[in-house]
Amino acid sequence: MPERDQPAEEMALLVQSIRDYAIFMLDPRGRIVSWNSGAQRIKGYTAEEIIGTHFSVFYPPEDVAAGKPAMELEVAAAEGRWEEEGWRVRKDGTRFWASVVITPLHDERGGLHGFGKVTRDLTERRSLARALDERGTLLAHLIEAQERERRRIANDVHGDTIQSMVAVGMRLRLLESRLPEEHAAAVRGIDDAVNAAVARLRGLTFRLRPPGDGLVESLVEYMEVAMAGTGVAYELAHDLDGEPPAEAAITVFRICQEALTNVAKHAGAASVTVSLASLDRGVHVRVRDDGVGLSHQDEHGHFGLVEMRERAETAGGWWDIRGPRGVGTTVEFWVPAVPRGRS
Repeated sequence: MPERDQPAEEMALLVQSIRDYAIFMLDPRGRIVSWNSGAQRIKGYTAEEIIGTHFSVFYPPEDVAAGKPAMELEVAAAEGRWEEEGWRVRKDGTRFWASVVITPLHDERGGLHGFGKVTRDLTERRSLARALDERGTLLAHLIEAQERERRRIANDVHGDTIQSMVAVGMRLRLLESRLPEEHAAAVRGIDDAVNAAVARLRGLTFRLRPPGDGLVESLVEYMEVAMAGTGVAYELAHDLDGEPPAEAAITVFRICQEALTNVAKHAGAASVTVSLASLDRGVHVRVRDDGVGLSHQDEHGHFGLVEMRERAETAGGWWDIRGPRGVGTTVEFWVPAVPRGRS
């Protein structure tokens, strides 16, 4: 019988038992050939599910489209190492902030045998640092200032512009009652236009007002108004540990608000579901509809999509949208939710 390679077996047992790091090997083409318990815990796949799959499955779609996985292997092979921090994707589609090291493995003749890859989940540490750093504090002040300005504009529009237009409408109706029918019809048309403008302004003031009585209640209230008259059935499901800090709650609310507005106006959906959950010291959100799919909404709501992504990324989180035409659309994002000054 051949002798057992005891040091190699012990090393394999050690690597397999490590749970704080995902440690696995790739072949020269980037396919996964080994998998430890830490990789299963962090990424969510069992060894049976993932071995043989290309490691690009762990990267966000935009990184895959840009050719980033292949580039990392090329750099690692040429320079002897690749190291970075960035977003990676779990089996369930959620993202985590990862520290990644890729090292080329060579055989006795110097040929490339494959790559060793070590990944650590730093999401929680990043969230804590985000809550304490100067940029995070400035973001909180910026969000507070933005919402204060939104409230001021809403109050001005509601208390001045809308009231003036309502008064104009009353005078038009009075004038209409005193005119012969051939002239009254024209005044009636002007009155209808004024009433439509008032309705649009009331909708604007509602959208401008910041969330009030908690994130969940504010979203339910907004869904009731946004979906009224559209025929779209709506549902909100949540599994939150508690009310997020104000800046996180406002960021989540504003992104959901834009996503729901797109559903109401462009999706052609029969139903929409908003799901909230606490994850990685943050709030994870999915807004799913069963409408016409992403391509149609993208044609009509490009600016809104950019705004949603920028809000999430400015807050230190991530944002994604997917949905082939005819299948419906899912907007998914995560933002950190660590109170200021707490660890």
